[in-house]
This record gives sequence, structure tokens and C-alpha cells, in this order.
Amino acid sequence: MIKKLDKYSYAQGTRYLDNGSRNYDVAGYRLPSVTTVLSKTKDDSFLKDWIKKKGKAEAERIKIASATRGTSMHKYLENHVLGKGYEDLTDLGQETKRMAEKIIEVGLTPVSGFYGSEVTLYYPGLYAGQTDLVGVHNDKETIIDFKQSNRPKREEWIGDYKLQAGAYAMAHDQVHGSNIEQAVIMVCTPDLYYQEFKIDGANLRKAKHDFLRRLDQYYDIINSDKETRYYGA
Repeated sequence: MIKKLDKYSYAQGTRYLDNGSRNYDVAGYRLPSVTTVLSKTKDDSFLKDWIKKKGKAEAERIKIASATRGTSMHKYLENHVLGKGYEDLTDLGQETKRMAEKIIEVGLTPVSGFYGSEVTLYYPGLYAGQTDLVGVHNDKETIIDFKQSNRPKREEWIGDYKLQAGAYAMAHDQVHGSNIEQAVIMVCTPDLYYQEFKIDGANLRKAKHDFLRRLDQYYDIINSDKETRYYGA
């Protein structure tokens, strides 16, 4: 269990789908999620090549299995942070329990306290999202995200993870007047290979800048779609 710190009070948000895209209803705003912004503006050529190589059925199976594993691992981690018990006796549950324990053992050791778990963050009028943990990591206020991966990640593969973290840091600072100094992405594979990616300093500033550029692209696309529907009506 990690010590709860009462410095910040977080708004409760509700997620909903709009034409298949995740959005948030929070603090009187209806906003696109960070993942929706990134999904709508990413270069998906690599994904298309991967689906072609694997085949649609196998690619979908891998996607669903990864999402299910990630959800289960997050449940263990959230309950650990909150000091609650959780047990899933299925094979998947036991696998993700071991993954969560690896993250707890290695990744969460430097976390001395947390402000919120599964926190909804939003930048008024622009976007919203949910980060896994906001806390103090090595004496710095930090955005922390947990990720499961089928295999070890390379730095060049996690570009959108960094932008996601930058978006959350900006939203937190804007609404709460904070100074989030870093983001830490904790990754574990089913064979318990742990990786940690820290985004701070110039890298965090770049992540924020690059996310804002993608956000501009997103709203250009959305506004263009609206104009097309209007003039085509």
C-alpha cells in the first residue's frame, strides 16, 4: 500500500463512445480522449502492414488478448495502490498478477505517495483522459502509466505513450496549478521482462509540443468532417 496524499481534488469523469471513439464528460465539458486524438492522427501504415502479415483474424485475436491482459493487470495494480485485496484465480488472472507484482516490486518502490489512482484529467475545452497514477516518484510529482506488452519495447515504438504522458501533464498543471516534473511509463511482458521509460526535462517539453501539434491536426480533421457533412447534406 502506498501513502495517500491529499494535495489535489480530482473531478469525476464519465467515458462514453461517439461513433466508436472514446470521449469524456467531465466538469461540464464533453471532450475527446487523448487516445482518440492520437488514434485519429497517427500514421497507421505500420499497423496495416502488421494486420496484413498476421491476417485479420489473428490480428484481432492478439488485440483482444492484449487488451484483456492489460485490464486484468491494471486491476491488480489499482487495488494494490488503494490497499485493497483482489484475486483472479483464472490462468489469465494469475499471469497478470505476476506481471503486476513485478511492477510493484521494481517500478513502484520509488513512489513515496500518491494523489490519485485512475485519475480523470482534462484540459478545459480541448481534451481529457485517464492516467493510472499521479504521485511522488523519487521526490518529483509524476504522471505514472502502466502498460502490458507482448514483447519488450524499443524507445522508437513508444512515441504515442510519450505524447499521452505529455498531454496528461499539461492537463494536470492547467487545472490544478501543479508542476508535473516527469512521467514514468512502466511496462511488463507476460514473461516478466520489466522496462521503465522516464520522460522529463526537454523530452517532456517535446512530448507536450508534439501532442499539441497532433491536437491541432485532430480538430482540423473534425472540423473538415463537419463541413463535409454540412455541405453534402
